[in-house]
This record gives sequence, structure tokens and C-alpha cells, in this order.
Amino acid sequence: MPDPGEGLLEAELVAWRVTEGQTIEVNDVLVEIETAKSLVELPSPFAGTVTALLVAEGTTVEVGSPIVEIEDGEEDGEEAAPNLVGYGASDSTSTRRRRRGRGADESSSASEALSAAYSQHEPGRRTDQVQPAATVNAQPEGDPLPTPGRAPAESQLVLASEAGSVKAKPPVRKYAKDLGVDLTGVSGTGPDGTITRRDVEAAAAFRYLDEQPREGRIINDNASFQAGPSTGPREEPRSHAGTSFSGSNFGGGFGPTEGLGGFDPFEGRAERRIPIKGVRKLTAENMVRSVKTHVHVTEWTTIDVTGTMEFVERLKERREFAGLRVSPLLIYAKAICLALGRNPDLNTSWDEERQEIVYYRDVNLGIAAATPRGLMVPNIKAAQRLSLLELCQAINRLVQVSREGKLQPGDYARGTFTVTNVGVFGIDAGTPIINGDESAIFCMGAIQRRPWVVGEGSSERVEPRSVTTLAVAFDHRIIDGEQGSRFLHDVGSILAEPAMALLY
Repeated sequence: MPDPGEGLLEAELVAWRVTEGQTIEVNDVLVEIETAKSLVELPSPFAGTVTALLVAEGTTVEVGSPIVEIEDGEEDGEEAAPNLVGYGASDSTSTRRRRRGRGADESSSASEALSAAYSQHEPGRRTDQVQPAATVNAQPEGDPLPTPGRAPAESQLVLASEAGSVKAKPPVRKYAKDLGVDLTGVSGTGPDGTITRRDVEAAAAFRYLDEQPREGRIINDNASFQAGPSTGPREEPRSHAGTSFSGSNFGGGFGPTEGLGGFDPFEGRAERRIPIKGVRKLTAENMVRSVKTHVHVTEWTTIDVTGTMEFVERLKERREFAGLRVSPLLIYAKAICLALGRNPDLNTSWDEERQEIVYYRDVNLGIAAATPRGLMVPNIKAAQRLSLLELCQAINRLVQVSREGKLQPGDYARGTFTVTNVGVFGIDAGTPIINGDESAIFCMGAIQRRPWVVGEGSSERVEPRSVTTLAVAFDHRIIDGEQGSRFLHDVGSILAEPAMALLY
């Protein structure tokens, strides 16, 4: 088990991509592993035949532990050649064998030369004791190895419509049928795009959220923000994907078991336990560390964002934004970037070791997202440099990649400020925990239609307006109440009247 480049000590083996007895080539994918940050495919450093899979799927393996045996068809006696970058050198004695088809003399001389080149000499105490490495004239043999492809500059999204035919095992197909999930609209995160049980559950959860009454939700249509009392008959609780959901009775895990076609996740027991690993383990560790190190202070303000909602509707009609999902999150993100430009103390971190406050030039804006793998915080690099259209495109890409479970380590590295949105669940506000080593986090609340006093003096009146509560939590070691309050006021001013952005 190599370190996939994240500096981790262990990883979970998710799925084998090969079977015992299968013939493989160099760089063929052997296995898919899940670290605390991402899903990674491991290539083979050797060509040959898989003779043994040493670790079962679902097992957590320490880096450096053997996981597979490969017979490369060589004879004993030849030193092992260096393997792929990232796998590291082996500490054990090599058991690789000489390649067949070469003469004994040629094989012996090549082996001796190679051994001499890689032999370890005791360091000399004088310059005349230095032993230079022997020269080896290597000759190409066999077919050339495939050239590596170009690494993508950013995470690549594979849409469901491009994924080809549906790949899912019979039990997963039955599970999807029981939940009413159409597999043709689901992108698989398993081997070769195979749809897993987790993918089906995620699709059902997303569809449930889309079908819920959209009071205060930050989504793509103005009707979603109408939270007035219903004048029609009370609607019976909706059954979604074969599962009974009714208001707050939905508590995650798909609620009552009678709506799951007889499936009982407790299997008749009074409780069930799941291992703490992967994203949940990393999230827990980060939250505990944040609470122990940051001095959290939270401030709120309630404002009228009718101007923002009207601006969002105008943007939807613009030709430049055609095909993009435009939501209030876009205006929030832009307002935050502008406010951080005037209040740079909130785009910082505390360096305990060097006793310094680190100010960041760029705003790497993290957006907390509920993904099929759990809570993730990917970020948009240098968000303050993007135009409104570019920022909208970046948010759309981030949301799509998150939903597809295709986030890569680079997507959530080096964040400097985070936005979390509890408004999508109809919650007014919250006291968020600062993410990682950042110094502040912004919380979006639900946008709801409420009575609001507008006008002044004799023209003062009460009107229904779109109202929300904004909150910011910051580290009081770095940020005083003045800086935190000014930042929140600046964000609120832009959201109340988007034209104010021209002054920033």
C-alpha cells in the first residue's frame, strides 16, 4: 500500500479492479482505495499475472503493508529494478527472476553490472577511497511502456449522460428499484463507473431534498423562497423513492424502515454500529482540533435581501448565464470576496509554531458541501479575481463535481475562508465551527418572506420582503469585534443593495 501523496498513514481498500489469475500490464489499475480525503486508483508497477489478493475489500490497510502478489515471469537471481514513483523502494530482498530468452553469458554480465551499479559501499574517510559507480550500458528490450498522460489542471467531471450504459450489480439494481431511483441518471463512483449502494442512497437523498417544500432554500427559482402560509388543503406526507418522509421525521438514514420495502438496517437488533473512518473520522478530528485551538466568537445580523433576489432573477435572463445555475450563493460569494478585500484580517491564519499571523493574498473560498462521502469543503482558488460570470461557472463546477463524488485533494487544499449554508434546510442561522487553520467562517441562513418595515417618515410602511439572517464566526485571537462586525456589515450592505458593490 503506497502513500497516494496525501501524507497519510492508512487507507481503506474499496474495490479490486483485478482478479487472481488475471494478466496485467504496467500502469493497469489494480485497486481503488479511499483515503480520508478522496478516492484514488492505484496502478500496477509491474506486468505479469496476479497470483494473490492479500487484503479483502473494505479493509483499512497501513501504508507499506503488502496487498497483492504479482508473478512477472522472471527467474530468480536478478536485482529488482526501481518501481513506479510513489511506491518507494522495497526493504526486503528481491525475488525477481531473470527474463527468459537471453543468453546465459549476457544475462550474467548484465546482472553483475546492474548489481555493481546499485551496490552499497561504505563511505570512505579519504577522497582516494571513493568508489565510483560502475557504468551500465542498458539496451531496450520488449515493447516500450505506455507514455503517461497529461495530468488534468483541475478535477474533471463526468456527467451521467456521458457515462454510457448503466453498470450496477443485481443487488444494487434491486435496491434502486425499491427506492424508485432511475439508474440512468446516476453516476457511479465504483470501479469503472459501477454504481454502488452508496450512489443509490445519495441519489435518493438529493431527490428527496429537491422534492421537499422549498421554504427558504437557496436554489434556482424564485418560487422556492415563498414561505407564506398555505391557503390550500394540507398535503399528505409525500412518499419519496419508496420511503416515507414527513416533515422533520426525516432524520437521515432514510427514516422509518417500513418505507424501505422490508429492509431493516438494524437487522432486528436494538442498535447498530459503524466504524469511524474516512471522511467522518477526518471531520471529527478537524472539528475537535478547531474547537481546542480557535477562540470562537459568533455575530449575527438580519437583513432584507429582496435586492439580491431581484438581481438573481435578472442574471438568469442574461445570455451570458444561459445554462448555468444562478442562485443567491453567487451573490453571497461575491459579496464575501469584496468584504474580505476591505477586512483582510478575516482572510488569515494563526501560525502557532512561528508565533505569526499569516495574511493571504488570495481568497480561496471554501463552500461546505454535503457529498455522497460526507461533509467536504472544496474551495475556489483566488475567488476574488473572478468576474461574476467566472465565479458562477466555478460554483457550478464545484457543486457538480461534489455531487458526483469526484473531488480531488487539490479541490479542498489551501482554503482561506469558508461559507456554510444551513438555509437549504430551512434553518435561520447557526454558530459554525471554523474550518481547519482558517480564522473565520460565514453562515448563510434561510431566505424567507416576512413582513418588513420599509421607507422612512411619512412613507414608512410594512411590506412582505425576502429576509435572512447572516452569521460569521471568527477567531478572537486574530480578529477583534470591530473587524468582525465591519466585515459582516459590509457583506450585509451588498446583499441588501447589490449596487453597493460598485463602491468596493
